[in-house]
Amino acid sequence: MRRLRTYSASRRAAAVLAGMLLVGGMAACGNSDTGGSADDGKITLGFSQVGAESGWRTANTTSIKEAAAAAGVELKFDDAQQKQENQIKAIRNYIQQKVDVIAFSPVVESGWDTVLKEAKDAGIPVILTDRSVDSADKSLYKTFLGSDFVKEGRLAGEWLVEQKKTASGPVHIVELQGSAGAAPANDRKKGFAEAIAANPNLKTVGSQTGEFTRAGGKAVMEQFLKANPKIDVLFAHNDDMGLGALEAIAAAGKVPGKDITIITVDAVKDGMQALADGKFNFIAECSPLLGPQLMDLAKKVHAGEEVPPRIETEETTFTQEQAKAALPNRKY
Repeated sequence: MRRLRTYSASRRAAAVLAGMLLVGGMAACGNSDTGGSADDGKITLGFSQVGAESGWRTANTTSIKEAAAAAGVELKFDDAQQKQENQIKAIRNYIQQKVDVIAFSPVVESGWDTVLKEAKDAGIPVILTDRSVDSADKSLYKTFLGSDFVKEGRLAGEWLVEQKKTASGPVHIVELQGSAGAAPANDRKKGFAEAIAANPNLKTVGSQTGEFTRAGGKAVMEQFLKANPKIDVLFAHNDDMGLGALEAIAAAGKVPGKDITIITVDAVKDGMQALADGKFNFIAECSPLLGPQLMDLAKKVHAGEEVPPRIETEETTFTQEQAKAALPNRKY
């Protein structure tokens, strides 16, 4: 009888344990349905950033990190320090780590096909942000989220054409280009050149890269001023180079915004302040706040949803008066 009672007790304990496991399992399923379990759809995003060369880039990085936290996306972040080989290494590390989605802002346009194919073969979707690549095989990435750089250059040129429409003689322009081979540099140069072609008096007498940095903008502007005694207009591919150029212009005894008309791209706070102060004359906006859109896209491509191959950010332009009105609420 004792053995029978012991056996019966064991069976009862086992039944209780099985019931507990069943309830626990049901609870876990319930949590999964409401998004509360460990496997609740949270994704891992590997992101390779160009670097931290400008105020724009810093704001872009902040936007991505904050948006990832808000969206519940696990972010693996890498700073490429302006080197393509660092980005390729980071992407390969993300492939080895088997992240769910890879996103990056390419340092330059060319040379990505091999590593993008590796990601595709691994079944990891890729999103391009801010800058695109020149790969002929568009299936190597899911979408490109960013600005229309050609449009930005064209808007800058069109504004200048309107401002100088009564000029009776040559208007000498110098151009501070972005990093050589980068999509923003190539496209802004193209758009600007196409726009100013409408007025044969507008002549570009110097065009050189300032690497998107203040130091680069200052150094190249110093060279321009020495080589060209008569400069009427500066077109800088970003605010930071324009801000660096201000120092060189002032040191040469000229008044920025008056003696030399200054047009830039970006509209970060420091650039907007220079515009409001009358040191810049016009800015074509390039918004760095891509984080929320990127997180939304990452979730969609991970879920296998179709997304447009090209998604353009909404942007505007600013004159001096418009900058004064916008500055108090500027986020970056």
